[in-house]
Amino acid sequence: MSEINPELQINKTEPTPFYRWMILLFLSIAMFGNYYVYDSISLVADQLKAGLHFTDLDIGQLYSVYSLAAIIVLIFGGILVDKWGTKKSALIFASICTVSGFLVAFSSNLYLMLAGRFLLGIGSEPLIVAITVAIAKWYKGKVISFAMGLNLFFARSGTVAVDNSASIFPGLYSKGFASPLYVAALIGVLSLVGILVYYIIESAGEKKFVLGGSGETDKLNLKTIFKFNKSFWYITLLCVTFYSAIFPFRAFAVKFFMEAHHLPRETAGWMISNLPLAAMFATPLIGLFVDYIGKRALLMTIGSILLLPVYLLMAYSNLSLYVPIIMMGVAFSLIPAVMWPSVAYIVEEKRLGSAYALMTLIQQIGMMIFPLLIGVANDYSGASAANPGGYALGMWIFSVLGILGLIFAYLLRKSETGPNGHGLELSKAEAEKLKLAMEPIS
Repeated sequence: MSEINPELQINKTEPTPFYRWMILLFLSIAMFGNYYVYDSISLVADQLKAGLHFTDLDIGQLYSVYSLAAIIVLIFGGILVDKWGTKKSALIFASICTVSGFLVAFSSNLYLMLAGRFLLGIGSEPLIVAITVAIAKWYKGKVISFAMGLNLFFARSGTVAVDNSASIFPGLYSKGFASPLYVAALIGVLSLVGILVYYIIESAGEKKFVLGGSGETDKLNLKTIFKFNKSFWYITLLCVTFYSAIFPFRAFAVKFFMEAHHLPRETAGWMISNLPLAAMFATPLIGLFVDYIGKRALLMTIGSILLLPVYLLMAYSNLSLYVPIIMMGVAFSLIPAVMWPSVAYIVEEKRLGSAYALMTLIQQIGMMIFPLLIGVANDYSGASAANPGGYALGMWIFSVLGILGLIFAYLLRKSETGPNGHGLELSKAEAEKLKLAMEPIS
């Protein structure tokens, strides 16, 4: 093992704020392009069905195959960022993402489109890991939580942009599905451009700045699966049911709003964009709020209750869509803001990597299965503009997921308010008081 010569470090200084923010800016641009490409299918779902005679099952496959690739990468690809470093790995995976966007855009064949979406999953998930590690390297000991929050803000803005693309680019959807997918592929090039500029800036910065260690990329150790406590499993099961109810719904939402609620494409896209838009601003604020008041399991239960009725309200009631969408937006902001940090309370630090990797793996399994299931349900029921009632079966499937999520949230709350709780319900002041009480008196 080679050693670093101290003389090579003697003239190096801490990175300047300008350098750090420039790094964050271009990494965030890469995330924006990446998210835009992923979500681009939802706005052309009806046109794929009309122009290429795709079924809803076919459309579901375009999302499920991404998650399949993500699962493969999670299991087998965890070492690549460590092995190649953030610059090289990010460049390789951003290139894969860029190629995938054009493969989907220039194809009218289902299998080539599926290949493109599979490539996107192969490139996108490790690209996100590489970007996260790069931010940690530049912001370790600084404002790392704020930096990662800003990066997520830009990422979610890619989703908001594609949801509103019919308004941003008037006439884009008037000639069918091809033009929107071409635009998505071109915007996806931003991922590669952002990473190329990041590569150049970091290469120059390494020569004059001392950078923090990137840490070890999280890897899944399958031997630890049976060693996690029941609170972890309740959170993981809530995670998979919650995300399986949100993202597969988003895949069909614009089509559903247009055909079942007779909204124009621009309005339908704007309506569903409120979910990531709300999360962009609310999730960091909720996280900060929860750090002070605690009650994490209670808040996850409240979020689950809010999500429970929204799909049946959209399927059967005459209420304005704003009512269920607002309820879903609050849940989409509340549950993730509380759920992911809660794992750090119930799993010891040395096993957090395996815990998050396992949780993400199970989440992706759900997100692989349910777009297919909803597609089958819509096709079986003949869901269309001529038969809007055909969407009801899919809405019931989402509602069952909501019921299961509420059950898991309740069980978590019951476990954490018992004698074996891990402090999820404690406020910051209560946790500090308990810590002081447990310290030995000198």
